[in-house]
Amino acid sequence: MNASGTDLLLWVALPYICLAVFVVGHVWRYRQDQFGWTSRTSQLLEHRWLRWGSPLFHLGAFMVIGGHVVGLAVPASWTEAAGISEHMYHTGAVWAGSVAGTAMVAGLGMLCARRLLTRRIRLGTDRSDKILFPLLSAAVLLGISATATHNVFGGGYDYRETVSVWFRGVFVLQPRPEAMSGAPLLFQLHAVTACLLFAVWPFTRLVHVWSAPVGYLVRPYLVYRRRATTTAPGTRRPGSRRPDTRRAA
Repeated sequence: MNASGTDLLLWVALPYICLAVFVVGHVWRYRQDQFGWTSRTSQLLEHRWLRWGSPLFHLGAFMVIGGHVVGLAVPASWTEAAGISEHMYHTGAVWAGSVAGTAMVAGLGMLCARRLLTRRIRLGTDRSDKILFPLLSAAVLLGISATATHNVFGGGYDYRETVSVWFRGVFVLQPRPEAMSGAPLLFQLHAVTACLLFAVWPFTRLVHVWSAPVGYLVRPYLVYRRRATTTAPGTRRPGSRRPDTRRAA
């Protein structure tokens, strides 16, 4: 089936443009803004919502990413060869995806709520966050809506015959826009928002996912000492304490 101009724009041009921006943007950000390569934590401003929202969001995100890797990158023939039937795969995917999606939405909702309701955090919100949070929320909600509409409450839809084929084709430089054009609208909207999310990734706090604090484990101790005073030999100034060694933060 021949792809239309719109299909070529959405399912060939857009993915490659977003991937190019993703790669080049990370190189530029690393070279120009290493100091800003952080999540810019606001824990000191508010921690009650963050204590629950952040773990829920990150746990759900890791589960969702893992599910997408298996569902999109691994062909159905591979899972069948491993002894996982189609019914078993989709049942597990729906249940695990529902748990992961619920945790991610709950955590993201808490993080967005604290940013909107806490004045100090709202005033300190970066312009990139004003783009990231709505786009991330849209991608998550569209993905959950697509799964719920077609695979939970609907008759079932095998996205591995369309969306997965298109996804793998993009990365092996053999795009199949006609595969994605036949997918339901919610899956298409989810894919578009995901592409846009990859495009803005390098310019937002999401870059911190590539930074693991491995160096902290081998970082030398810092020695904190009080400034020398002119007290008599053998005496200690009231309130003074012995040198303290702590791991560098």
